[in-house]
Amino acid sequence: MNERSAAPGALALVESLVNTLDIETGHDALDAADGRARFGVAEEELAEARGLRESLRAALLAHAGHRPHREVTPLGELLSRAPLYVAVDERDGSAILAPAPDAPLFSRVAAAVAEGLTEGTWMRLKACEAETCHWAYYDRSPAGRGRWCSMQVCGARAKMRRYRAKEG
Repeated sequence: MNERSAAPGALALVESLVNTLDIETGHDALDAADGRARFGVAEEELAEARGLRESLRAALLAHAGHRPHREVTPLGELLSRAPLYVAVDERDGSAILAPAPDAPLFSRVAAAVAEGLTEGTWMRLKACEAETCHWAYYDRSPAGRGRWCSMQVCGARAKMRRYRAKEG
């Protein structure tokens, strides 16, 4: 929905998962087998994956200073059950939290959030302010105060609504 480049590193997984639902049209990529396969989600795991997606969306809205779009299970509660391990690089001794091989989606998302925290990028992953959008985007603005996934679409609509409200 937006022209921005993908979030850095493992946060691209979080961004793409949140963006599987187009709120404006109602199209959900997780409805299709290939959409689920992209995230390693079996059909019987679909409800959990959607719950994770909406908890992520609520967290990304909070990053942008907005209230949750609906009541969701807190993201921390969901990710507390995600198994991770400390992977240590034998060459330089650096360490990261990593999901086990063939890890479920929850573990891969938890590892992505952990990476974002250590890299200082997690708080810049946000959800669009527009209620008909809430698309995830990575805020690369210098001050980190981006509000919309697309200035040309959601930003322009919001500014036009404000302008019309002032006229009326």
